[in-house]
Amino acid sequence: MSFRLISFKLVIIYSFFALTIGCTQMRYHNESLSEGFEELNKEELAILQQLKRHIVFLAGTLGQRNMDFPKQLERAAAYIDESFRVQDHKVSSHEYTLQKGLIPFPPEFKDQVPRNIEAEIPGDDYKDEIILVGAHYDSVIGSPGANDNATGVAALLEIGRLLSGKKMKRTVRLVAFVNEESPFFATKNMGSYVYAQRCHKKQENIRGMISLETLGYYSDIKGSQTYPFPLGFFKPDTGNYLGFVSNIRSRHFLKDFMKRFGDQVDFATEGVAIPQIIPGIGWSDHRSFWKFDYPAIMVTDTALFRYPYYHTQEDTPEKIHYNHLARVVSGLLKSIESLANDSVTLNF
Repeated sequence: MSFRLISFKLVIIYSFFALTIGCTQMRYHNESLSEGFEELNKEELAILQQLKRHIVFLAGTLGQRNMDFPKQLERAAAYIDESFRVQDHKVSSHEYTLQKGLIPFPPEFKDQVPRNIEAEIPGDDYKDEIILVGAHYDSVIGSPGANDNATGVAALLEIGRLLSGKKMKRTVRLVAFVNEESPFFATKNMGSYVYAQRCHKKQENIRGMISLETLGYYSDIKGSQTYPFPLGFFKPDTGNYLGFVSNIRSRHFLKDFMKRFGDQVDFATEGVAIPQIIPGIGWSDHRSFWKFDYPAIMVTDTALFRYPYYHTQEDTPEKIHYNHLARVVSGLLKSIESLANDSVTLNF
């Protein structure tokens, strides 16, 4: 065996262990869905009905909603805006112009004005400290986007409904982002990038950002869960859990929020804080907040690593596991309330 080959193998081994050592892992309530999933209570059943209503409208009635289908995209935005207003929140719409030269996009896009929609619940004691919860409302071209990401938007709207009229110590801000999907993903034309940049320029004190991304598919079948290298070496191969994901910088926020979720609801979870170089770690709106040094995490069913209909025409409302989604949203709601009302200083 040549010295060069040995050196190459050593580099691979070293890189693997470096990634593993740099990875923070967490797990709570890791039990079988079929054996351990209890029936929904009255509150969760009400949540389920609202979630289904939102998802059926967004992914069923509207279907594709992106800048290739501008009328559907705007109808989705109007639906979110009106839903927040009915909940009696302070609502604002943030329009922006696409920047030319970043990526090529069809000429018909140039006259469109994409917008993010924000609902804010001002805090009483620490008003300047913001807990931000976001989800993108566009779907990828060619897909009605039930799981990706009508589930995230439905969760956002339902959290808004259940927080309506509540007093909290910190400000909670709910934001529906536009243009998360290709061709805007990971560019400065991404709705969440525009929004995070605006927050940074205003020096807003965002204590933590939570991105809700593809939340509605779970499986008890062994082998249903896959991973990007090297996570498959130390993560379960059954897709029956909710995932919590962050970069190394946001690991303390990840650990804190994941524990709150585990304390509030009995649902299997897996968490990982790992360098962004690993595929999938930054695949949603949380990455935009990392760019401006805000602590941010993604909550997800892991999307393409589990969901067989990801980014296809088959991503339709009947594929969603509504019972599990309702329990997830119940847990997220209580965790967000806990975070917003904590008397302890939040230093993530």
